[in-house]
Amino acid sequence: MSAQPVISFARHAAPRKGTAFVLAAEGGGLGEAARAVDPSGVLARAFRAAAFTGKLAASVEVLAPEGSPLDRLVAIGAGKPGSRAEHDWLKLGGAVAANLRKAREAAVVLDLAGEEVDAAQAAALAAGILLRAYTFDKYKTRKDDEENGRAASRPVKIVVQCADPAAAKKAFADIGAVVDGVLLARDLVNEPANMLGPLEFAEKAGALSALGIGIEILTEREMRDLGMGSLLGVAQGSVRPPRLVVMQWNGGKAKARPVAFVGKGVVFDTGGNSMKPAAGMEDMKGDMGGAAAVTGLMHALAARKAKVNAVGIIGLVENMVDGNAQRPGDIVTSMSGQTVEVLNTDAEGRLVLADALWYCNDRFAPRFMIDLATLTGAIMVALGQGHAGLFSNDDELSARLTAAGLATQEKLWRMPMGPEYDKLIDSKNADMKNIGGRYGGSITAAQFLKRFVKETPWAHLDIAGTAMGSPASEINQSWGSGFGVRLLDRLVRDHYEG
Repeated sequence: MSAQPVISFARHAAPRKGTAFVLAAEGGGLGEAARAVDPSGVLARAFRAAAFTGKLAASVEVLAPEGSPLDRLVAIGAGKPGSRAEHDWLKLGGAVAANLRKAREAAVVLDLAGEEVDAAQAAALAAGILLRAYTFDKYKTRKDDEENGRAASRPVKIVVQCADPAAAKKAFADIGAVVDGVLLARDLVNEPANMLGPLEFAEKAGALSALGIGIEILTEREMRDLGMGSLLGVAQGSVRPPRLVVMQWNGGKAKARPVAFVGKGVVFDTGGNSMKPAAGMEDMKGDMGGAAAVTGLMHALAARKAKVNAVGIIGLVENMVDGNAQRPGDIVTSMSGQTVEVLNTDAEGRLVLADALWYCNDRFAPRFMIDLATLTGAIMVALGQGHAGLFSNDDELSARLTAAGLATQEKLWRMPMGPEYDKLIDSKNADMKNIGGRYGGSITAAQFLKRFVKETPWAHLDIAGTAMGSPASEINQSWGSGFGVRLLDRLVRDHYEG
């Protein structure tokens, strides 16, 4: 990965070199500190020439402005005064990162005419810079990247000028922990499968012990002793052994029940004997996006010292074609004791999650469980890539998740569940089958998972359309998006800390 920008905070002062960014509100013009950066008024002329109105995240630049020591002067549209939502400040940071070009040093002057920019907004803008600046070029040997114009070994230094630098720095330490969690999740999803198998993923999750997270890594033998035949059936076709990683963050009261997050971690999915088409199979390195999000979330909670007890569990397997691989028609016994007829070996994620959910519930008795999984293509048929699918047995948890999604713009849409869907996975030969037919595929997958959660409040997030290959945005240009980290951190922050 190219080196991330190095961000600091300072009071307003006229920048003397490099690139300067100023904010221009729609219809509101520049603030006093921003005008001081442009004493000759070249931006006003540029605004007219470019028909720049200050629309949110729009930009206009002046190269080598007359009478100024700066190399570039860039105005970023801040939108209509009083209309900016929390997420808009991330977008503004993304717009700054998009306009850095070959800058080695830059200053961002946070000053708007007649409006106060507080510490939280300054920190959010800085976070947006880091999210947008992320690139995955770990395996490029030509590090002097002509695409972004910056050598990986020389990060751009950015000073964010604001009214209260100390408060902004403190706020940035908190939101920066979440950004680091997002970037960790992106790294994991972007890694090629030959470099990130179950053992390597477990090792990376284990590194979170440095933040104070308790780590347990269950081996194949230990899972077999627990009766995890559902998860192990998926793994048996690969020479790479499976792992179940248990992460515990105890930041809350000693006896408080934890909140729990469970992630599907299929490090590569060929579909097994029900093999996928060759076209696009390379993307199945991202079929562990749920496990990546859970790992990134646990990093975020620990790094910002969240006052909550949290458990993260990830089931790590590889689904391969082999003489020892699971066959369509096999019947496996899950940890719960329920039997599953495997009619399609490409419906493997739910088999992994079934044992992970049961283990989580049985051992930790959590306040709720939320699983994340790149589970079905059907969810993209239903929702496209603008929302992840939300399935739940609890209205309060669903409402809180939906609100967190709107606040972070990691949006969710609640999908139906019910007995008419549940009966579609009944089997003549076992307690259930792992597919329910052509229609409602994402729903029948959720109904399958529901059979392994008992009465515990639970939500299933189908992130197949949002965790990998999702449309680029103002704060993400990466194939792996890290979807779910900010969403779930917000859920915990708003409702479960203290």
